[in-house]
Amino acid sequence: MAKEQNNQPQQEQDINQLLKVRREKLANLQAAGKDPFKITKYDVTHHSTDIKDHFEEMEGKQVSIAGRLMAKRVMGKASFCNVQDLPGNIQCYVARDSLGEEPYADFKKLDVGDIVGVKGEVFRTQKGEISIHASEVTLLSKSLQILPEKYHGLVNTDIRYRQRYTDLIMNEEVKDTFVKRSKIISSIRKYLDGQGFLEVETPMLVSNAGGAAARPFETHFNALDEDVKLRISLELYLKRLIVGGMERVYEIGRVFRNEGLDTRHNPEFTLMELYQAYTDYYGMMDLTENMFRHVAQEVCGTTTVPYGEYMIDLGKPFERLTMIDAVKKYAGVDFDEIPDTAAAKKLADEKGVHYEDRHEKGDILNLFFEEFVEENLIQPTFVMDHPVEISPLTKRKPDKPEYVERFELFITGREMCNAYSELNDPIDQRERFKAQEAALAAGDEEANTTDEDFMNALEIGMPPTGGIGYGIDRLVMLLTNSPAIRDVLLFPTMKSLDK
Repeated sequence: MAKEQNNQPQQEQDINQLLKVRREKLANLQAAGKDPFKITKYDVTHHSTDIKDHFEEMEGKQVSIAGRLMAKRVMGKASFCNVQDLPGNIQCYVARDSLGEEPYADFKKLDVGDIVGVKGEVFRTQKGEISIHASEVTLLSKSLQILPEKYHGLVNTDIRYRQRYTDLIMNEEVKDTFVKRSKIISSIRKYLDGQGFLEVETPMLVSNAGGAAARPFETHFNALDEDVKLRISLELYLKRLIVGGMERVYEIGRVFRNEGLDTRHNPEFTLMELYQAYTDYYGMMDLTENMFRHVAQEVCGTTTVPYGEYMIDLGKPFERLTMIDAVKKYAGVDFDEIPDTAAAKKLADEKGVHYEDRHEKGDILNLFFEEFVEENLIQPTFVMDHPVEISPLTKRKPDKPEYVERFELFITGREMCNAYSELNDPIDQRERFKAQEAALAAGDEEANTTDEDFMNALEIGMPPTGGIGYGIDRLVMLLTNSPAIRDVLLFPTMKSLDK
């Protein structure tokens, strides 16, 4: 057994030796007064793509770039290396005659992964590659670890998510995804600002986590000796601002839901909610359709985007279906013909749809929708008019009060947003909160409790209002053709390695 432990795999021994050599190189640099970690700044004049995209203007000019050394080929008195910066990478030609004897010897000791600055003249090689003829190479930071092997890259998804910094270095498409994510959020802000909305910020630590059907995280605030929760939604505070006369508001921020991990869910994610006075859920449909189209065109350059095996057309009018019509279309069941909860439960038993004793007719309609409809909604589809049982903050339909003025947008079988004609009747709202508290007492951990301060705000008076919540991460997934939410979160939630 002892013999086995002493015989480490050759690859591991080689890596340990390489790591040791890197530290020795650093120690030698420091002993020679060339400690790279004492360099505090480096003047960068251009990025790689600036040079490549404007070569006709840049040829023969002196430039200064900085980035990570990704490849190095030493060939006696002259060498080539590749330097990667934020937008791309560029080849550098490094010759002893241009650098000088000692600087060239220092260059040859550099390792892949080191961060360097290169000054020199832009030119094109005999093979046609745009390059920099280096007159100076500066080591700006010594890499003491070894990057994954170039041709196989970083493919282990667990390591990719845990070490996103390495993932960004090795996988160009990953960097592109997160650059695009930033552009998507910027485009949304630009669009809403142009529509007269104000961006605001509301509390993350709350005494009553309402506004969604989700289980909150709980913590303790030592200074006040009070238990508080992390918000699950942005809704109730934004509505307070509508009451206060701020007619169009939005917020983009993190919310926290104590739920499981899968390809669509992460316990902390980015939500955007907006509220507009004097409009309804039809106004929210128009805004959503126009905004999705605008963002896709601005960020992707087209309103037809690929997602997996599908081409999603955001350019044509989005389909609009009531939930009842959607269930009728895909499950062959007309809930308008179902008289009561007992009949709905009997039908669910026949169709193999699982429900709980506390569920009523409206809950079961929603279960049928989830079971038979969602996965079929590939192209953009607004599903409208949800049952009141699952919509505690939504205005009832005047001609059909057991349903509410609510819609969800589905694309690629996924919910992309959720919108209401907001309930502004404080008497009805209190009754809805009572029903939610009864559900909580019956075992529904995602049910809301009464928020008395919000009730006070409603009693002061809220105008007719349209409101909507967007899962920003799912929109980024769509516009970057990413299959899992972890692919669009820089640092997704991961199980601790200690467990």
